Amino acid sequence: MIFTRKQRLLGEIIVPGDKSISHRAVMFGSLAEGTTEIHGFLKGADCLSTIHCFQQMGISIEEKDNTIFVHGKGLHGLTGPSKTLDVGNSGTTTRLMSGILCGQNFTSVLSGDDSLNSRPMKRIMTPLSLMGADIISLNGNGCAPLQITGKPLSAIHYQSPVASAQVKSAVLLAGLYADGITSVTEPVLSRNHTELMLESFGVPVTSHDKTATVCPPESLQGQKIQVPGDISSAAYFIVAGLITPNSEILIKNVGINPTRAGILKVCEAMGADLTYLNVKDDKGEPTADLLVKTSSLHSTVIEGDIIPTLIDELPVIALLACFAKGTTVIRDAQELKVKESNRIDLMATHLSAMGARVIPTDDGMVIEGDHPLHGAEIHCKYDHRIAMTFAIAGINADGETNIIDSDCVKVSYPAFFEDLEKLS
Repeated sequence: MIFTRKQRLLGEIIVPGDKSISHRAVMFGSLAEGTTEIHGFLKGADCLSTIHCFQQMGISIEEKDNTIFVHGKGLHGLTGPSKTLDVGNSGTTTRLMSGILCGQNFTSVLSGDDSLNSRPMKRIMTPLSLMGADIISLNGNGCAPLQITGKPLSAIHYQSPVASAQVKSAVLLAGLYADGITSVTEPVLSRNHTELMLESFGVPVTSHDKTATVCPPESLQGQKIQVPGDISSAAYFIVAGLITPNSEILIKNVGINPTRAGILKVCEAMGADLTYLNVKDDKGEPTADLLVKTSSLHSTVIEGDIIPTLIDELPVIALLACFAKGTTVIRDAQELKVKESNRIDLMATHLSAMGARVIPTDDGMVIEGDHPLHGAEIHCKYDHRIAMTFAIAGINADGETNIIDSDCVKVSYPAFFEDLEKLS
């Protein structure tokens, strides 16, 4: 797909539902008693993988009038799948579902596409094994396909070496089936969607500082869930509004959970004209309409505790830094190397090809801003966040930017290109 420079972006947009929350709503609804009603569900490829996996385990899930209904069968109601559970490209599906499957009374195998099957799974295999789980990497490389044979689980207090909501969630979900109180302590607090949603389903969950604790419940109760707009999807329009001349964009109903909204802090630190409107709070998941206007930006340093709150947004933040005066430094972001692609290398390579001054480091990037961009051919390696980032780069560059494999945006934002066109 080819992109050329836009003179302005004007209008309102509603981004798709939050991917992280959509995954969890289906999973927890499947384990609940009664029906869970999900409004605003993200119908991207990753979340559809979660639905298909639970349907294979006997859960009835249907859609009516853009609402997803999950007819749960309780904590012990899943049945063994007749074939391998296909998780597609979804790391969230793989890691969170592994925690659930460890406590079942059947054997299952999880496998995805080539990208998913090259991503590290030892980070969940280690704590789950400490709980007594029987979880094996079938290729012996610490990656999927994973074979999981359900067994009785023991509660643990896990000191996680990484700040990862997926690791934390896998352990807490296994803790639903353990013989006591299960806790996870992180080096830095990661996003807390699992804790908030489990509590809304009636699970005894507590959070203190960097530790989350769960007690095995008697049951989960079906809920009505309103999924807020995904801030990771909104991020592309936030950046587009800030760097495209003569622009003003209103992005409606965006989730601004503090454990997830680090990009907003970074934008503010860089001098962004960003206004919060219509702020609400629903079951601990705050939302707002975000009004974004073209801004004169300056550099900043992005490091430390804020990194887990914006890890998925760092590619587009790197683009933002290209339009700021001064040198922006991103560090403590080694996690970028083990996403759908090595995002440090891809961002540095392709931004440099467009004329930016970017130096990759072991844990981030150094970006010298305020250098004009020109078009280039972008091989996004089927990474949806790379594709969307360079679409925004392309409309702010001279010449043509050709994004190869652009269809990968369907993973998280199927209508992204159409929504971008509406604003131009």
